[in-house]
Amino acid sequence: MPIVVRPYSEEHVPAVRDFNRRLRAGGAPREFSFPESPVPRWLPRGEGRKVYNEFFLALEDGVVRGTYAVKTQEFSVAGEVRSIGFYHHPYSEGIVDRAYSAVGVLLLRDALRRQPELFALGMGGYDRPLPQMLMAMKWAHFLVPFYFQVIHPGRFLRRMQGLRTTAFRRWMMDLGAFSGAGWLGIHAAQAWRRLSRGSRRRGVCVESVASFGDWADELWRECQPHYSMVAVRDAGTLNVLFPPQNAKFLRLRIRHGSRTMGWAVVAERREENHPQYGDLRVGVILDCLARPEDAPPVMAETAAALAARGVDLITSNQSHARWCRALEQAGFFAGPSNFIFAAPKILADRLQPFDQKKLTMHFTRADGDGLYQYL
Repeated sequence: MPIVVRPYSEEHVPAVRDFNRRLRAGGAPREFSFPESPVPRWLPRGEGRKVYNEFFLALEDGVVRGTYAVKTQEFSVAGEVRSIGFYHHPYSEGIVDRAYSAVGVLLLRDALRRQPELFALGMGGYDRPLPQMLMAMKWAHFLVPFYFQVIHPGRFLRRMQGLRTTAFRRWMMDLGAFSGAGWLGIHAAQAWRRLSRGSRRRGVCVESVASFGDWADELWRECQPHYSMVAVRDAGTLNVLFPPQNAKFLRLRIRHGSRTMGWAVVAERREENHPQYGDLRVGVILDCLARPEDAPPVMAETAAALAARGVDLITSNQSHARWCRALEQAGFFAGPSNFIFAAPKILADRLQPFDQKKLTMHFTRADGDGLYQYL
């Protein structure tokens, strides 16, 4: 029988479990595991909800051969609010069995049929199968820059597994940590960047808030015209993405006097033996919003708030050129990025000239599936 794509329903749960087992047995990466429930744990569809996830399966006579998910959310594109889909978790049995190598294309075509205005984000780098397929299909794309700031250089040098990849590097990093030279060099470089490009302002204060209120709606209306493409970030949407009952999210409201300059949502990522970060305490700037000219103090105060919580390292992905400069002004360094934005022609055509408009698009970790791990 031909392979058909259908919405995921309860009757398919055993077949999805079998699909996940086959991927693991075939040596697929451990993160290639599709949810074994048709109801998403993250952003299930609900009455009146404008941001939600949906799951779909590629079925061959009842056997699952592929999966994908789409997060639907409202975006402002060239000033017009539109419903846009984020394509994620596309897993194909072609990963472990070449007989199903065409399933990946089948999944993407089905997603585009259901939601022509679609984008992909993240994807782990251009060497992965999905971005290679999107490039072959002539999707517009760019790397979303990655930035980091080291708060505790000694711990960073001793435990940053992503850099300690050779015996020589480990020796050099240990030497820098124990001699104090690494601490001095990292602190001096970051301090020089902050002093030479100063971004903190007098009279700016930060408060932790339990949820987003009317002030966030007002800020959204003020900020929307300044971005060529940006997810709707009104209070209702933000309280769905960052539920008030989830204490893993720290919501920061940054004010100058009585005026709300912006906000940021941060979280701490800490795992045992993480392949990149080891057991470092990593503060992640998940999301933020402000007028572009207010990005420097918002990023500076957000970084200071995270540092005060005792994290070892702070990371952020930002697409907008002004937010990137704001991170640099706050003492961050640019690092290698594997966080890719890609869009088909129908969406990219709304953002022409694309090479210019991409610099004023506002994408962060929260626009992909980066919040899933904080459930």
